[in-house]
Amino acid sequence: MKISTKGRYALRLMLDLATYNTGGPVSLKDVAKRQEISDKYLEQIISVLNKAGYVRSIRGAQGGYLLKKEPSEYTVGMILRLTEGDLAPVSCVGEEKEECGRRGQCVTVRIWEQIYEAVSNVVDNITLADLLEWQTELSDQYSI
Repeated sequence: MKISTKGRYALRLMLDLATYNTGGPVSLKDVAKRQEISDKYLEQIISVLNKAGYVRSIRGAQGGYLLKKEPSEYTVGMILRLTEGDLAPVSCVGEEKEECGRRGQCVTVRIWEQIYEAVSNVVDNITLADLLEWQTELSDQYSI
């Protein structure tokens, strides 16, 4: 399983909104500059996040985006599943699993289920608040 740029950039976008949350909206152009991501691509991603109710849009010259909830209320899993879909490594396991006629005699399905459970356990237990904390720790290591 590989996370696409859409999923990775959505996570970076949400983290940027959490990082630069000063009470006012954050401009998508500013996020694009800081994250070195095309603003056109970010517009596509923010649209998905907005429709899902993860962000709030503020229109106007001083407009931009805000998180609708606290960073601790968003898990990495929520964001990745929204942009990537099911995180299962194969189609016969996961939330959207397809029926397989071989499942009863398939030994490898156990591997795929364990991989899915391990990935879910990680991404569902890390929040944007955790990422903010890790970001602070990382920047503290490089301060002079």
